[in-house]
Amino acid sequence: MKSYAFGVDLGGTSVKLGLFLSDGALVEKWEIPTRTKNHSENLLPDIAQTLLGKLEEKSIPVEDVAGIGIGVPGAVLRGSYVMPCVNLDQWGGEVARQLSDLCKLPVRVVNDANAAALGEMSNGGGKGCKNLVLVTLGTGVGGGIIVDGKLVAGVHGAGGEIGHMKVAEPDDDICGCGKSGCLERYSSATGVVNRAKRLLADETVSSAMRQYTPLTCKDVIDCAKAGDAAALQIVDTMTRMLGKALSIVCCVCDPEVVVIGGGVARAGQILTDGIRRHFEEYAFPSTTETKFVLAELGNDAGIYGAVQMILGNH
Repeated sequence: MKSYAFGVDLGGTSVKLGLFLSDGALVEKWEIPTRTKNHSENLLPDIAQTLLGKLEEKSIPVEDVAGIGIGVPGAVLRGSYVMPCVNLDQWGGEVARQLSDLCKLPVRVVNDANAAALGEMSNGGGKGCKNLVLVTLGTGVGGGIIVDGKLVAGVHGAGGEIGHMKVAEPDDDICGCGKSGCLERYSSATGVVNRAKRLLADETVSSAMRQYTPLTCKDVIDCAKAGDAAALQIVDTMTRMLGKALSIVCCVCDPEVVVIGGGVARAGQILTDGIRRHFEEYAFPSTTETKFVLAELGNDAGIYGAVQMILGNH
């Protein structure tokens, strides 16, 4: 029985890493900078160096490590091949094989939002559940779907891409995917700010949001909490689109719980109450009792989930 495993969460600014025991308990976590120059050519050597250095520091033989699970910000095929990642200078390829060659350890790769879903299932807001949906609200909108304890990754690595569900008629607000009407354009931090700026372009609209330069998603939500009518309109659109999208997702996979994560989730009750209200408007009657909870692991969800690719059966 191997005693240890590594969980790695690869982000655009930093790489988060964790050394875990075989029962999933975290021994230590740390970070290194993400170097993205020249198609991120230094990423895997940097990760290998810090992981092997940690084993040396702890006097742990490589033979006592079950493997490395790594979450990446892009689509993953067959648990090993990473499609080009836009925010990593188009980095990708046979990541599992390359990192395995560097560390002499088994490697499994997973999309970062899917990793976060696994993390919240094993140690966070979805603990004890085997059927859950995670939606992450940050710069974009991500998602992860777990059915009977298994990730729904899909044949093209697109399983759980909730942010690109079409929730509105096409317009001139083009998403990063090249299309419009996506959930991400309404319910991400970026989408909320863009919608607010469009509304404020009408000079007849009176709003406390005008005092903020630059305007952030938190500013919009804080103004809504204070009762600002224009901000409340933006937040209502945000939660309505989320409620609509999640009603469709729940109609397909019927989860026990929907976990809301990402930086925007810090808004708290104004967010969950709005999503719940609109979800019940759209939802199939058999799914209206689905629980909605906030994520609990924060920035650690990725490493907790990535290591499950090694310790679990995913």
